[in-house]
Amino acid sequence: MALIEKWFIIADHYPVVAGQEIIEGMFVKLDPTGAIVKATGAGGEIALGVAADTKSTSVSGLPSTNSAYIGAAATAQQFINRVSDTFDETKASGRMTVYHNGGVFATNQFEAGSYAINDPLYVSGNGKLTVAASASTQIVGRVVKVPGAYPSGVPGTDVQGSISLGDYLEYSQVI
Repeated sequence: MALIEKWFIIADHYPVVAGQEIIEGMFVKLDPTGAIVKATGAGGEIALGVAADTKSTSVSGLPSTNSAYIGAAATAQQFINRVSDTFDETKASGRMTVYHNGGVFATNQFEAGSYAINDPLYVSGNGKLTVAASASTQIVGRVVKVPGAYPSGVPGTDVQGSISLGDYLEYSQVI
């Protein structure tokens, strides 16, 4: 699970509500106290931007390759660039980085569906991107590249001489 920043305008940081399960690349909003919670696309909701950190107890938000088979036993192994503090990158500060006011990103935090270039993107009930209009009707992005294999830079044969990170959707943020 991941967010790959191609470029962005503003990276800001906010306190994050304890107990949240937010994976890097999900959309977030401010609660009434000014702290970050996961956006859900509910009616009247306004998403602030995309989470640049992961706050989880069980899932890494860092990019990892599709499994490669290593050694004589051909053990499946994924490669991750670094290990965070038990999947909670907000643990030390209690704050989360949020990208807002534009940018281009690649993410695997999107719902299954049929995507086409320039499609409007909304926030799903899971905080992920979707082409299905949510109750909030807020457009948060536009598709710039349909979901497909994304190169990792780890030598392999999946895509462009690399092992694939999996399927990523590239979008332009419009909030």
